[in-house]
Amino acid sequence: MRPDRETAWTPSPGDPEGQPRQVRRILSLFRPYRGRLAVVGLLVGASSLVSVASPFLLREVLDVAIPDGRVGLLSLLALGMILSAVLTSVFGVLQTLISTTVGQRVMHDLRTAVYSRLQRMSLAFFTRTRTGEVQSRIANDIGGMQATVTSTATSLVSNLTSVVATLVAMVALDWRLTVVSLVLLPVFVWISRRVGNERKKITTQRQKQMAAMAATVTESLSVSGILLGRTMGRADSLAQSFSDESEELVDLEVRSNMAGRWRMAVITIVMAAMPAVIYWTAGATLAAGGPDVSIGTIVAFVSLQQGLFRPAVQLLSTGVQIQTSLALFQRIFEYLDLPIDITERDHPVHLDRIAGEVRLEGVEFRYDGKSAPVLDGIDITVPAGHSLAVVGPTGAGKSTLGYLVPRLYDVTGGRVTLDGVDVRDLDFDTLARAVGVVSQETYLFHASVADNLRFAKPDATDEELYAAARAAQIHDHIASLPDGYDTVVGERGHRFSGGEKQRLAIARTILRDPPVLILDEATSALDTRTEHAVQEAIDALSANRTTLTIAHRLSTVRGADQIVVLDSGNVVERGTHEELLEQEGRYAELVRRDAQLEPTR
Repeated sequence: MRPDRETAWTPSPGDPEGQPRQVRRILSLFRPYRGRLAVVGLLVGASSLVSVASPFLLREVLDVAIPDGRVGLLSLLALGMILSAVLTSVFGVLQTLISTTVGQRVMHDLRTAVYSRLQRMSLAFFTRTRTGEVQSRIANDIGGMQATVTSTATSLVSNLTSVVATLVAMVALDWRLTVVSLVLLPVFVWISRRVGNERKKITTQRQKQMAAMAATVTESLSVSGILLGRTMGRADSLAQSFSDESEELVDLEVRSNMAGRWRMAVITIVMAAMPAVIYWTAGATLAAGGPDVSIGTIVAFVSLQQGLFRPAVQLLSTGVQIQTSLALFQRIFEYLDLPIDITERDHPVHLDRIAGEVRLEGVEFRYDGKSAPVLDGIDITVPAGHSLAVVGPTGAGKSTLGYLVPRLYDVTGGRVTLDGVDVRDLDFDTLARAVGVVSQETYLFHASVADNLRFAKPDATDEELYAAARAAQIHDHIASLPDGYDTVVGERGHRFSGGEKQRLAIARTILRDPPVLILDEATSALDTRTEHAVQEAIDALSANRTTLTIAHRLSTVRGADQIVVLDSGNVVERGTHEELLEQEGRYAELVRRDAQLEPTR
């Protein structure tokens, strides 16, 4: 498959630029909202300045207003302290509103970006990735970042501003007491970084375990998973397996919450004990004949020091939280950096009218570009409005050949053309309008019949729905249901039989009205009677369309204009049904085998 123009970048464990680049990438997520963040910054700065004013007002109360009996000054100072508290609270509410809104918008952008990226991935990605893993990245990983993107950024700025403003005020009051207060700060920073790195490693393990659990739930609690578990008598073992995975998650959650907890507790104890140290230092200095420090200054300084304690501890905790969240961002960026195999050209071709001629010219296909070819040297032409049947043993490459036309895979050699244009040169809208696919595994959403049909054409009228359902020979059955077209089909359509689901899928494709139709073993899982009913619907769908039919049951392809026999990725025979029978080759052998199996079906 052709490499994408965007290449994935994954930092190696020893790459010193990995984390700084990741931080810059995280910060770029907030760039569209820099105006709102600037307002938050102004509110944070104003709040910090207002909050540090209170200790200075308190010093004047203790050193001047009360000793001198100045009631008027005392009233003004008290009013100023009250106003400071009011303004700090108002600023806090406003900054929380704006920062939370910005954070939620960033999460929305991330969810949308990951979902859009996955929508552009080739079919090969989803064949090798568990659905639960994909869901976990979108739900658990992005959900786990909520606290980081909604409050951490604001908390970081707010606490940093508070710390700086408080330190300036403390130096202004007494620089010697400030030095005593900060002597252990470098040790605290070092401890918090160690704790953050430890939690980051545990968080990576925890998210992987949550993804594994999500995959187990998705697979085992789907309708198909329940049926398989019950009929195989594995319900208890599945429950035990889930219990074991949950037990591992319990251990990781405990380790994550307790990582560095004692070290952070020591920091908290030391910082809480600092007022006592300040009082002792001031008292010892006075007793030793040192510089005179007023009671008001000491009380104001301790008040500032206590005000420094809260944002300083939160700043250290925020640093730990940011390091922990880097593991979540890394998992999200892994998906955003996935190389896209199927891309649109810079200037793609758009076709307004599509006749439907399909050609495969020297087509080669390998799944990873290095293994043995699944298809090799395929040359086939299907004129517009004609039909081609592709038959052969299991693993011959039949389905892969069909999926090359709508670009579910891209050829690794040769080319596939639609009306003479390489499908890689067409825009996605043209391909989606041109090619319809009806496969053996019919997928229906957990929604009403009408909603499932309108997925092909959202603006379809009720009359168009009825006409498509009649053509697919399913209208009478739908009309007989209590809720008619409003009937909810259930998870993956399990309220309907296999034949009914196939006819719903055919009706959906009829509504889409593509000029080229790919039928990938659309009746192979049905009994003979149901197959006959579905085949009539398929015949109605195939009329006047270019049709490529991949089939195991040869009874469904005898009327094809051309039949191609594939074996090990090569065309070994081609011709009409009668011509191939006369050759007494591989096709004739398959027909005889099919005839022998007929009575047992």
